Amino acid sequence: MDPQGHSGEMTEGPDLTEGLEKTRTLKHFPPYGSINGTSTGDTCPTCRGTGRIPRGHEDQLVAVIPCNDVRLQPRHTRLYVCISMFVCILVCCLILFFLFPRSVRVAPVSVLSVMVYFSPNMVDMEVTNLINITNENFVPVQIVEFNIQSLVTDIVVGKTKISNITAIQSRSQKSYNIEIQLPIQDKGLINYCKSSAFKIHTLFLEMQMTLNISYLSHTEQLSLNTFEYIDCGTNSTIPHPVSR
Repeated sequence: MDPQGHSGEMTEGPDLTEGLEKTRTLKHFPPYGSINGTSTGDTCPTCRGTGRIPRGHEDQLVAVIPCNDVRLQPRHTRLYVCISMFVCILVCCLILFFLFPRSVRVAPVSVLSVMVYFSPNMVDMEVTNLINITNENFVPVQIVEFNIQSLVTDIVVGKTKISNITAIQSRSQKSYNIEIQLPIQDKGLINYCKSSAFKIHTLFLEMQMTLNISYLSHTEQLSLNTFEYIDCGTNSTIPHPVSR
């Protein structure tokens, strides 16, 4: 006993009690970065080695997942990747199949009628032709302009421009009656058409057709040359096919 009568035993202070509690807590929680409780790494920076998370800091948590965790190894990964690739390739093929530009064909079918008008210095003819336009695309085709130039023995006798033709729907064909004005002013041709020495006054007419179309945000020009024969001596309303 000391002079004042107190016992020599020392009581445990608050620091010693707090240290023992911290030691017991650490036994239940493995060190930071450890799976089996053995690690030479640093203590957890979030819980500061106590194994407990301070209140109000839940949004600052750091999750440590081991590399062999099953959550890092999703099942059927190859199957999902293969299915995704197959779907993407299928969609691309379908887009290419339906939007790939196809041909638009112009085909003269026949001469429907030839109306002849005589004047002293000219032979005026109105030739009506039947023309088919076929659209092989899966989208509508807009006809911007249709030009026809008519020649007889290399002499241009008429030009026709048509710009009010309606659009052609996808995978369809439309027929048009095209009327061409042919004023013949060449004296040799006028005498030939008016001559009574010939029963049939045949003229070989060359038609140079140019079709401007628009589809799939681009324009395209189609050209076609055809030959047909007409009788410039009299009216004819009997259709006959065109020689291509």
